[in-house]
Amino acid sequence: MKALSLTARLSLLFALSAVVVLLGLGWVVARSVEAHFLELDRHEMEGKLALVRNLLAKVQTPTDFAALPRELDDALVGHPGLAVRVLAPDGALRFATGEVQVPAGEAAGIGLAQGRWRLWQEGGRWFRTLTAGAPTGLTPDRPDTVVIGLDISHHRHFMAGFRRTLAMAMALAALLTGVLGWAATRAGLRPLRRVTALASTLEASRLGARLPEARVPAEIETLVVAFNAMLARLEDSFRRLSEFSADIAHELRTPVGNLMIQTQVALSDARTLDQYREILYSSLEEYERMAQMISDMLFLAQADNGLLKPSTTAVDLAAEVRDLFDCFDAWSDERGVTLALDGSAAAVTGDRPMLRRALSNLLTNAIRHTPAGQSVQVYLEADTQGTRITFENPGVQVPAEHLPRLFDRFYRVDPVRRRQGEGAGLGLAIVKSIVTAHGGTIGVTSSEGGTQFVIVLPRMG
Repeated sequence: MKALSLTARLSLLFALSAVVVLLGLGWVVARSVEAHFLELDRHEMEGKLALVRNLLAKVQTPTDFAALPRELDDALVGHPGLAVRVLAPDGALRFATGEVQVPAGEAAGIGLAQGRWRLWQEGGRWFRTLTAGAPTGLTPDRPDTVVIGLDISHHRHFMAGFRRTLAMAMALAALLTGVLGWAATRAGLRPLRRVTALASTLEASRLGARLPEARVPAEIETLVVAFNAMLARLEDSFRRLSEFSADIAHELRTPVGNLMIQTQVALSDARTLDQYREILYSSLEEYERMAQMISDMLFLAQADNGLLKPSTTAVDLAAEVRDLFDCFDAWSDERGVTLALDGSAAAVTGDRPMLRRALSNLLTNAIRHTPAGQSVQVYLEADTQGTRITFENPGVQVPAEHLPRLFDRFYRVDPVRRRQGEGAGLGLAIVKSIVTAHGGTIGVTSSEGGTQFVIVLPRMG
């Protein structure tokens, strides 16, 4: 089932909110009108009761009783919906007037000192009665009983019509609120529709496009900023992926091309055994180069997918650096570069072969870029942030615009070196993957005095 649109949901919420508010308001209005009618009825009936009591209080002799019906008729004329019954203390009917037939049961409260209110229905009509005592001049200690009945059917009919009208008004108001809410929601979501329309036009060839952030409502400004940031990341990742694919093709094309040429030359004429052996040795070097590059690519692929799981053994970094100095001693002597280690640090937790590979790559890079007659310095120190390993080598300053990309795969500051066989450009990318897998960080700075790579590994837990 397709979910409701945001516009439909907000419109329904508007309509439901309006229904709840109108129901509450209608209930309050209906109760107020009913209370008003009740107050009118009581006021009228209490007025008649006071009138009857006043006339009964004036009765001092039996002759006065004989004149009482006429006085009551005169006082109650013009009230067709009103009925009055006067009962003697023994229950005998002294006086009755009006079309309203008060039930005989209302006389049960003979001598009732306080008023008693009743609401009853008969023949589809509604009545309200008031029963109370009314002393006479002849028997002040034994009051007569006055029963006043009022036909309130017209009030009930009015209230029934009023409720119907109110219900229809509320339904119409709820419907109108829903329609207006729908229109208001559509108008309010217009900026979001514009963003959606622009987003739908974006494609791989237009990742450089950005959604306008100016004049965007505050509610979706964060969404637009986040969307533009996502586009920037996608554009950068897409660019890196494109460059990565091109670099792979270039790196593989060179050794494959060399192998093809060597093979074609070998097949072009008969060769001696030594010549064939030399060709095979040359081919073997190209195979080894390709195998190393493929191995490095597989390593980086594992790092990208979080498959590098370093072991957690104690690694003495000072001992590892000294071992690497021994391994690179011949090559550094050949290039006229000296190696020096300064400082010390406690052992770190990590995978020894992986950390050794990272240190080896950095040392190789430092020796390669150090001028003859100068020295590569390695510093070890520990602080509150962890263990810091610094590789510092003098040499040509790396331009600032290249520093953020030195750890990219196949990236070289000087593309000419690619043709000089100085590796495939994966060494620093592997270093960063290893450091990241160990929970550390790596950074690089460069100045006229040289270049520094700084690794910070977490303290041993």
